Amino acid sequence: MTDVLDALHRTLEQRKSASADSSYVASLHAKGLNKILEKVAEEAAETLLAAKDYQGGKEERASLIGEVADLWFHTMVMLSHLELSHEDVMKVLEARFGLSGLVEKAGRDQRKSPSTP
Repeated sequence: MTDVLDALHRTLEQRKSASADSSYVASLHAKGLNKILEKVAEEAAETLLAAKDYQGGKEERASLIGEVADLWFHTMVMLSHLELSHEDVMKVLEARFGLSGLVEKAGRDQRKSPSTP
């Protein structure tokens, strides 16, 4: 799977400098971060609705998987726009392996809370 994400990352980086008339990705970059974030939010909402409606049927499965793919794609466009990549996310996920989810979340919550003297 990483090969697919690597190839997509390379393509997204190439398309950043393409003409907005010739590339959907370039047109998103030209419209700026707010437009890209709108697309991420839209795809997230569509993913949630597809998951809510999922009953295990073939068409529902295809719909949900397609929406997740759209969400991942637009999230990668966002990361690219911010000069980040899927590799940054993968490093965080890799570091979390072997940690209890509850322990990891507690550590994040503790880092977010203001410290009291």
